[in-house]
Amino acid sequence: MRKIAIALAILGTALLSALYTAPAHAQATRTWISGVGDDANPCSRTAPCKTFSGAIAKTAAGGEMNCLDPGGFGAVTITKAMTIYCQPASNGGVLVAGTNGIVVAAGPNDAVTLVGLDFEGLASTGSGGLNGVQVSSGAEIIILNCVIRDFTQNAVNVTSSTTGTRVVIQNSSIINNGTSGTVNTGGVNVAGVGVPNTVFVLNSLLENNKNYALQVGSGNTGVIANDFMEPTGLSIPSGGNVISFGVPVAGNPANAGGSSLLGGSTNPISHQPFN
Repeated sequence: MRKIAIALAILGTALLSALYTAPAHAQATRTWISGVGDDANPCSRTAPCKTFSGAIAKTAAGGEMNCLDPGGFGAVTITKAMTIYCQPASNGGVLVAGTNGIVVAAGPNDAVTLVGLDFEGLASTGSGGLNGVQVSSGAEIIILNCVIRDFTQNAVNVTSSTTGTRVVIQNSSIINNGTSGTVNTGGVNVAGVGVPNTVFVLNSLLENNKNYALQVGSGNTGVIANDFMEPTGLSIPSGGNVISFGVPVAGNPANAGGSSLLGGSTNPISHQPFN
């Protein structure tokens, strides 16, 4: 009897230990990233992770990743609804070479929000990043108070296979993206894969992007309001639609045939002050 009691006690201790360790593997609705964190951590407020890719596996769908301080948090592919929020504690750094910064490959009903991120594509190094934000699928993507610069392809490339994908870029700076003479590279490119995508660019700076500030491909729609575009304007291939509020609309001379322009001005003026 004594041996049986000892065996049961040992088994009970083992089961109790397993119960205590199980929550460590559960996903949290809020996780934390720090420049001095460690991806082996649970990504809690007191034990943050080091990178976005390390934290995303520990963040539940619909949850939020927060930056505690400035740091280079790396590239990540987002496959579920979530928010990455790095303001006002820091501008979370996404510094990449030879790849995309953030890829959104979420579900058809998923919303993804990116707030207060600093994307650097290192184009001058000869092995620059491809797209700052690559939108491949998802219902709604919001890019708010971000800086996206020095990518060899596009700051934001919207080629979503999800019908009706909406991308909102607000209060952001899109600077020095694209490669001169290379088609479909520049600031913001909207080219849904056989389905309509819509991009809103609101109160943002688009400066020194090669080939175009905004390109809206056939079957897609771009809405721009109170933006500053210099020196390149819009590229609107046949079938593309642009709605302009308070900003001049001008098709890129190399890619303006058959454009459909709705609203706003069609004067080829680059400068437009903020309201």
